[in-house]
Amino acid sequence: MSWLQTLKHRLAARTPGADEPGPAAVRAARPTTKAKGDAAEQVALAHLQRQGLRLIARNQRTPGRGGGELDLVMQAGDGTLVFVEVRARRSSSHGGAGASITATKQARIVLAARHVLQQWPGEPPACRFDVVLVEGEGAQQRIQWLQAAFDADG
Repeated sequence: MSWLQTLKHRLAARTPGADEPGPAAVRAARPTTKAKGDAAEQVALAHLQRQGLRLIARNQRTPGRGGGELDLVMQAGDGTLVFVEVRARRSSSHGGAGASITATKQARIVLAARHVLQQWPGEPPACRFDVVLVEGEGAQQRIQWLQAAFDADG
């Protein structure tokens, strides 16, 4: 068998069969970044609701360029409006989920919160910016709720 025939034979052996998913099927089966983010938000939402917070809005976007998105807008039992940023990472390497909340990200969250408060009927309530970190997966998953993690002044 020549080297070309050997190469063709090897390539043919690697071609997926009818019962074996090909690369596109494998990629399609993997959760997207958005799906992972949505799942982390659901975990965070359930955690905060168990702590007594009530959901006001989810994935609240600011119109216009450079605006931010609020993952969760919740209300605490004392009436405080809580703007929640949810961050998820599979592991705590590279600083973990918390390390990804930069000053720029905080500024976008504050901008989005100001937009919500401008639309608020009547006098806006007291508010704070919380962060929920979701690290790990399955039985190894850890949830950390940082109340008043940052403020509007940066």
